[in-house]
Formats: sequence, C-alpha cells, structure tokens
Amino acid sequence: MAGLKFGTRFAAIGGAAALALATLGALPTAAHAASLTLYSAQHEQVVDMLTKDFEKQTGISVKVRNGEGPALAAQLVAEGSATPADVYFTENSPELVLLGEKGLLGKVDAATLATTPARYNAPQGDWVGVLARENVLAYNTTKIQPSQLPASLMDLAKPEWKGKVGIAPSDADFLPIVSAVLAEKGEAATLAWLKGLKANSQIFDDDEGLVAAVNRGAVATGVINSYYWARLHAELGDKGTKSAVYHFGNGDVGALINVSGAAVLKASRNTDAAQKFLAYLVSERAQKLIAGSHISFEYPLRAGVAPDPILKPFNELAPPALTLQQLGDDSQAGKLLRQAGLL
Repeated sequence: MAGLKFGTRFAAIGGAAALALATLGALPTAAHAASLTLYSAQHEQVVDMLTKDFEKQTGISVKVRNGEGPALAAQLVAEGSATPADVYFTENSPELVLLGEKGLLGKVDAATLATTPARYNAPQGDWVGVLARENVLAYNTTKIQPSQLPASLMDLAKPEWKGKVGIAPSDADFLPIVSAVLAEKGEAATLAWLKGLKANSQIFDDDEGLVAAVNRGAVATGVINSYYWARLHAELGDKGTKSAVYHFGNGDVGALINVSGAAVLKASRNTDAAQKFLAYLVSERAQKLIAGSHISFEYPLRAGVAPDPILKPFNELAPPALTLQQLGDDSQAGKLLRQAGLL
C-alpha cells in the first residue's frame, strides 16, 4: 500500500513535471481558495507528488489521510454522511464496489469517465479507473527454473509446492486474488485452495517483505503484484536482482488485473474541487507523471500513455475473463481467509 519501503529515485520526476499543462479549470482566487480532503490508499510518495502538482496547477489545497484500502473503506462506511472526505483513491476496486453498494459515492463527471476504458470504471458511473497492475509470481532465479513454474495459481496448493511458496494474506492486495478464485471456482474450491496454501506457504506481513525474501532466496516463489518486483529491481539494479517475474497465461486466475480507482464521496462539501481532482488523475499530465516516476510501476489507463518500459506491455497480458463487478467487494474473501486460518 501506501508506505513505500524501498529507496526511491525522484530524478525522473523533474523531467516529467515539465509536461504541458492540461486544462483543469480556472484557478480560484487566493481569497476563495478551494480545498479538499483525500482519503488515500495509494503509494504515499506517488500521492504526494500528484497532490503537490495538482495544488500548483489549480490552487486547490489537498489534505491527505493515508491508510490501507480496506481500513479506509471501513472508516468511510462508519463515518457515513459525516465524513470529512471528499475523494477516495485506492489501489483495489473491491473497496470502491463496497462503498458504491453502501450508496456513499457520487457520480463522476462524464468527461472524466470517458477518459479511461469503460470496463475499468464502475458501470453505474460512481468511480473511475486510474491505474492497473497485474498479479504475478516472483521467483528466485537460483532456486527454480522457468520450466518448473506452475501453469496455474491453483497449483500452488498442491503438495509438491510445500515450502516453496510465500504469500502475504494480510496484505490488502491479496484479497482480490481470493475474490477472483471465488468468482471462478466457487466457495468450496476456494476454501480448499486456501487451506492448501496455508499448508505450503511461508507467511509474510506484506508484499514488500515477500518479494525481498524471494530475491534473497529465503523462499523460492511469492504471489505478488507486479509493481513490487519492479520497485525492488529499481532499487537494487540488475546486479542485485536475483529474482524474476513469471506471468500466468491463458486467462489463469493468477494473472488477475487489479484496478486502482478514485471516487467523489456523496457527502463531499467540495464537489467541484473533488471532480477536478478526479479529472486530474486521469489527465495526460498526471498519467505521464506516474508512468515516469520510477515509484509506482503501474499501467496508466489513459489511452496513449506508455507505462514504464520494465513492465510487460499491457496488451500482452492474459488476465481471467472477470469483470470488476464479478470480483465484488472482497467481503466473502476475508471470511474465507479467516476460515482457512490465514488471518
């Protein structure tokens, strides 16, 4: 999530920040300067970069509250119409689906929704997709050969993988994987798979710790989001990287694409500023800042903005044929993780 544990390199940001200014609306006067409160479950350094640029371009000040996506979503549910939040920006779509189900989100401006492919937005128009990333299997190149890697994520629950795999079930990014398995395989098969993973796996607190363990050879493989490996590689370089990324193919559930999205809270007292912030997030300027930052190795969802070249081309990914609505709100995934003894 938000706290970036690896070292970062901001040198590229300066060049990216010289991009031409996108039209974001007239600047408010100093006497009537607008403001908004952002609840963010995205990477803190990325959000800091974006909010500072947004403030500079619009004169709208942004107060940020950082946290884990599920925790912030639960907080928004608890706060209801009394929330101080104007915008929620999170890493995984299920949290946005949950808030939509609770009737807590306002409609996103049509022009903003039109900026990204409709399949990555809420069909009812109450949140917009901003970025995407892929689930992958990181593996230590000295401990395992590509020919030995599993055809499916489901295979990792088989006895032959005992002691060879790491997972981070308490990391917010693991919940959508479970939701995807549930949507494809059903409850009984998902619970059996989770119990198999529990028997086979080393357990880590988060994906950062897991990918670092894979790289140093403490565990042979690890189920992660692709950007964790890319960030580690950016920190260590080619010489220090002893691991690689394996992409599940053929529509396997292990190749799930996660969508980071943003929404305006229905209870927002600053809806104009909030809508401008959402428009900014999917603007060419912001998407290029993210892609060139060497911090957030995610896929921009705005057409024509290329991701960091370390990532596999987006059109070559082979995710399962699941809609974001089929993925749901993660509530059942959490229950199954607890039932399997992984939470």
